[in-house]
Amino acid sequence: MSTPEDHPTPDPPLGRVLTALATPFHADGSLDLDGAQRLAAHCVDHGSDGLVVCGTTGESPTLSHDETLAMFRAVVEAVGGRASVVAGTGKNATAETVALTREAAATGVDGILVVTPYYNRPSQRGLTAHFEAVAGAAGDLPVILYNIPGRTAREIAVDTVVDLAERVGNIAGVKDAVGDLGKTSWVAARAPEDFVIYAGDDAATLPMLAVGGAGVISVSAHLAGEDFAEMIAAFPTDPARARARHQRLLPLIGALMTTDPSPGPLKAALRRLGLPAGPVRAPLVDVDEATLAVIEHALVSYGLMEPSS
Repeated sequence: MSTPEDHPTPDPPLGRVLTALATPFHADGSLDLDGAQRLAAHCVDHGSDGLVVCGTTGESPTLSHDETLAMFRAVVEAVGGRASVVAGTGKNATAETVALTREAAATGVDGILVVTPYYNRPSQRGLTAHFEAVAGAAGDLPVILYNIPGRTAREIAVDTVVDLAERVGNIAGVKDAVGDLGKTSWVAARAPEDFVIYAGDDAATLPMLAVGGAGVISVSAHLAGEDFAEMIAAFPTDPARARARHQRLLPLIGALMTTDPSPGPLKAALRRLGLPAGPVRAPLVDVDEATLAVIEHALVSYGLMEPSS
């Protein structure tokens, strides 16, 4: 009788640790493309197999169309060939998402991430039609669905995810931020074997591996990519080691997911460590001193910075 070790699961084409890249800005709020390239290289040098560019962590709702395309081109130029580059193209209008997806595909990216249309709350039939249209615009590129009802006010139902995975050849995976491992389990059980489930909540990465997840699209991997990579690699054969990495990561993850909306805490941490970040764009605001103290404590505890005198 064969065992999972006899037939190890191949690495997903886009990788297992994908960092949801922050978008650096200059102090005046303008786009910092040089900073984006340096931050992208830093993440790839420290455990990331790939980068998601202009997703929620990249403050996509506040980026112009031209800024978004400039980010795709800059990151492909910086790390293309060393890591996968996944373009976040999801908008709440199908026509705009389709147009941006076509233009993104021409920049040399390796995949597309499409968030559930937000605010207008389409039905499951509407979601199906939306994602089919976007997948058609992506050409041969793999498309990752982004299921995050806490941000969008609409969940992609399990049946809808499975239907799209079975019928649409280049719908290749889902970033699952639903927060229900039962639903994740059903997607893993029913979707095609090569359909990839990424944790969309950093703290849920290890539990998701247990029910069929393959990796994570992570905020904290900006700072802890090696530990995410080691946790994921260790899980099949050494779950105790994976659990130890998970527990080491939890305080850092918690500090980056404070009551301040992401990516405010992340950008504060990046600035404190001298990495490209800049401010967040309105309507977000930078973290206050109390939140910064929590973040700094986590950075010290994790070993990323020395205690202040």
